[in-house]
Amino acid sequence: MRARRTFAALMLTASLTVAGCSGGASDDKGESAAGPAAREGAAGSAADRAESDAQHAAPKKPVSLAPAHIIRTAALEVEVADAQKALASARSAVETAGGHVADESTERIDDTHVASRVVLRVPQEKYDEVLSTLAGTGRLLSRKADAKDVTDQVVDVESRIATQRASVARVRALMDRATKLDDIVALEGQLSSRQADLESLLAQQATLKDRTTLATITLSLSEKEKEEEQRDDDPGFMDALGGGWDALVATGRWAGVVIGAVAPFAAVLVLLYALWRWGVRPRLPRRAATTPAAPAHLPWPGDSNAGGTGSGPARGPGQD
Repeated sequence: MRARRTFAALMLTASLTVAGCSGGASDDKGESAAGPAAREGAAGSAADRAESDAQHAAPKKPVSLAPAHIIRTAALEVEVADAQKALASARSAVETAGGHVADESTERIDDTHVASRVVLRVPQEKYDEVLSTLAGTGRLLSRKADAKDVTDQVVDVESRIATQRASVARVRALMDRATKLDDIVALEGQLSSRQADLESLLAQQATLKDRTTLATITLSLSEKEKEEEQRDDDPGFMDALGGGWDALVATGRWAGVVIGAVAPFAAVLVLLYALWRWGVRPRLPRRAATTPAAPAHLPWPGDSNAGGTGSGPARGPGQD
């Protein structure tokens, strides 16, 4: 029995040894078959593994509460007596607070009043003070204020920037140690991609810093429309006289308009008549006069001298 057990143990050991040798041989063959193609993709994965190992190995820092980052915006509409003076006052208030004018536009409406619109950027700590000053330049028509907390977004961008910078530094370090051309080319691609991501994050950080450091106030200034002078409701003699004169002048004006409109037609008609009267009519053939002559004596019935040629006086009816 002991001999059988010893023989079985020897056979099991031999089989395990043969299996290990065959596995090592197959691994060597697979690696040799992969060749440069396997090494080409290994550079990027090596950088990722190095970055992951560095993150796990880095000691964890205690979490501290970050300061609040808030984006403040406001819109004001104010009616003032003089828009130009109010605009100058707004500029002075903003410059005193350490801000600046971002945009400005002024226009005249109906030649009666001026309207201005200006965008102001002021420090966050002076926001409330400047807002109260601008609202007091005239009669406040409307006011709208908004505050948006972007602390989480700022912290996230800062964390991603730190990680991306460390990643770029590790890729650069791997490039310094790389000796094969394939590895260098792969690492350069990784470096270019991560550098572009880092620049994008830095641009986001700059935008957030500008919007959280300076508040934005949009101020609209408008002048009150001038009221027309009120006239007396009961007209007097002078009002009636003035109204009559205005009516007469208006009637004369309209008569002149009518005459001016009819004059061209009248001139054409007169010209046509003159051409016909002195140009065409004299050339027409004249007709002969055929009017019969009236008899010198008309005889009465029963007159004996009706058919004669005597020169006696004619007798009327009832004469012998």
